[in-house]
Amino acid sequence: MKKPDIAVIVLAAGLGTRMKSDRPKVLHKIAGRSIIGHVMAAIAPLAPSRVALIVGPEMDDVAAAAGAATKDLRITPVVQRERKGTGHAALQAQKALAGFVGEVLILTGDTPLMTTAMLERLVAARSGPEAPAVIDVGMRVPDPNPYGRMVVGADNGLERIVEMRDATPQERKIDLCNSGVFAVDSRHLFDLLGQVRPDNAKNEYYLTDIVGLARRAGLACGYIEAPHEEFIGINSRAELAMAEGFMQARLRLAAMAAGATLTDPSTVWLSHDTKLGPDATVGPSVIFGPGVEVAGGVEILGFCHIEGASIAKGARIGPFARLRPGAEIGENAHVGNFVEIKNARVEAGAKVNHLAYIGDARVGARANVGAGTITCNYDGFVKAFTDIGEGAFIGSNSALVAPVKIGAGAIVAAGAVITRDVPPDALAVARGRQEDKSGWAKTFRAKRAAEKAKTAKRSHKD
Repeated sequence: MKKPDIAVIVLAAGLGTRMKSDRPKVLHKIAGRSIIGHVMAAIAPLAPSRVALIVGPEMDDVAAAAGAATKDLRITPVVQRERKGTGHAALQAQKALAGFVGEVLILTGDTPLMTTAMLERLVAARSGPEAPAVIDVGMRVPDPNPYGRMVVGADNGLERIVEMRDATPQERKIDLCNSGVFAVDSRHLFDLLGQVRPDNAKNEYYLTDIVGLARRAGLACGYIEAPHEEFIGINSRAELAMAEGFMQARLRLAAMAAGATLTDPSTVWLSHDTKLGPDATVGPSVIFGPGVEVAGGVEILGFCHIEGASIAKGARIGPFARLRPGAEIGENAHVGNFVEIKNARVEAGAKVNHLAYIGDARVGARANVGAGTITCNYDGFVKAFTDIGEGAFIGSNSALVAPVKIGAGAIVAAGAVITRDVPPDALAVARGRQEDKSGWAKTFRAKRAAEKAKTAKRSHKD
């Protein structure tokens, strides 16, 4: 069967006043990606020919975030200058979808947990000449009170949707609720939207009224059901946190199904794009920001924070390590406790095991960086590069002042401050000469004790 042509209307003009935020609600993030970004990512695999993004005035940042989420969508921002309800918002897409023939999906931009699989089911249900003109996605929720109720007829067809404020006591007993997601035959959509009137308790143009209007026009309407978790809308900080929890549970299960071990899953926080290879092991309280790729066989011990980094096969990270953007950890390399790596490559078999900062640098294969070592990469104006050669040994508590190069096989003595290049296989010592003064400490203590006794005697007389 020929694949149906799809267009999508995304309603994203809401301000989210209950968020108490200067940002539109759809720009708040879940698992490292904006809410609108999650919606766009769910749409992208459907390959819609058009996407009309309904935004409010001065919401260019929402359109930018939607476009940045995926490069595969042709998105047309449409401004809803007056917020008169969901039906009015959807009607604003008429010009953007002019001439389109096919399936039109109408989604809300604040539902980040929607899945592509659910949308594919919806498209399949609406496709074909005998399919209902309008299909709604229904859900059954623990507390149906805030939601519109879906009234189903004896033929199992959808008769109408009644918003909670307008529902009768009998209608409020219905447990099948409207999710806000629709699929509509493009031949009827804008005619139906044009008939919607604000005859309701909120004096708004309800998108849901198209169901009753379609039935009065002799058109069939139907529904499919999906888990209510997919339709958690974000209107408050509490709902944002709830959606984050559901998203994290989904990401953790996916990671473990792909072969990673999470020793304490509920304490591991993943980003939407975290990639964990087979037999990777992640300890408790590890946080992954966006842009992390972990190869198979990697061990990440507890309390690490990793963002924008790649970790090659067999590496060992942590505990309490921080990998910042640009960190590249090679095969079987070790990055230990309280070590920070930023925009640096730690090559195969190298070790940075304790209390070190490596920034804007290369640590060559099999090199060893001692405890307390730092690369002094910033002079207040520019970032400079430190190159540590293969097999080099950097003694504890050393400062490598960039730009500087430590040659392959060189040794830097503990406590050194290195300000110029060290040749391969050389020993670099850059610290003050040790001098021992025999008996000085004993004399010093006696002098201080006498001074203290003299002061105490004077205070007693006073």
